[in-house]
Amino acid sequence: MAFRAFFYCRKSADWVEGMEEKKVPTWRIFSLRELYLATNNFNYDNKLGEGGFGSVYWGQLWDGSQIAVKRLKVWSNKAEMEFAVKVEILGRVRHENLLSLRGYCAEGQERLIVYDYMPNLSLLSHLHGQHSSECHLSWERRMRIAIGSAEGIAYLHHNVTPHIIHRDVKASNVLLDSDFRAQVAEFGFAKLIPDGATHVTTRVKGTLGYLTPEYAMLGKASEGCDVYSFGILLLELASGRRPIERVDAEAEAHDHGVGAPAGQGEEAGGGGGSEAEGGLREGRDEEGGDGGDGERSEGA
Repeated sequence: MAFRAFFYCRKSADWVEGMEEKKVPTWRIFSLRELYLATNNFNYDNKLGEGGFGSVYWGQLWDGSQIAVKRLKVWSNKAEMEFAVKVEILGRVRHENLLSLRGYCAEGQERLIVYDYMPNLSLLSHLHGQHSSECHLSWERRMRIAIGSAEGIAYLHHNVTPHIIHRDVKASNVLLDSDFRAQVAEFGFAKLIPDGATHVTTRVKGTLGYLTPEYAMLGKASEGCDVYSFGILLLELASGRRPIERVDAEAEAHDHGVGAPAGQGEEAGGGGGSEAEGGLREGRDEEGGDGGDGERSEGA
């Protein structure tokens, strides 16, 4: 169903044009002092995480509103240009399933980007991280997260000029607001696609396990790369398993009936449709029951 939702977003121009967006909020320039105060001098206890471009800190402004501040890493002329592009992209892309810019700061050597704080953190934290044992993700919530993520990605592909390829669709880049609504993040360092171009060749950016082969090997990025990564994300969302896991081969063969050499029993990787469907059911995340929210699943 979520795959159908993605391709519906892709093909229906009327739907894209009529898509309900957030009312564009006002973003502003923050002073460095203001952000130092908000984050308690970028205290380690306020640190939410760290990625390839910098660290993210929780903060609270004078009016009580909570923010997330990304503090970019090393600085150079190239980084200055990337920062300007990121702010420009974030400032004009507005959609209910895309993390919006709240403001930025550029003082001295500091380059900081400010977003609204997402109280339910990332999808990754609920599947594999600090909230994974709390069972907040009912099947109904998972479906809404999948559809919301698809709508955000489709908006980048089809309703922004020039089009944007995210290039790093993954569970840690899907943030969740207080209602568990998906907010796709980290598209500011994505790649812009000129009109008429089918792909761009670029330095590979992404995460092992989510990368499509042609992008990983040749650096050819297209909207299809995001669709591939989204498909991996759907499997992760449904199964509760990471895209790449270290497993005991003997136990895996015993649990799922695979791994036998070709010619012994079923062919390796073979099996009829009923076996394949059974394997998918076996791989389903057992934590996706009614969950902590008490919602009844209609999609499982």
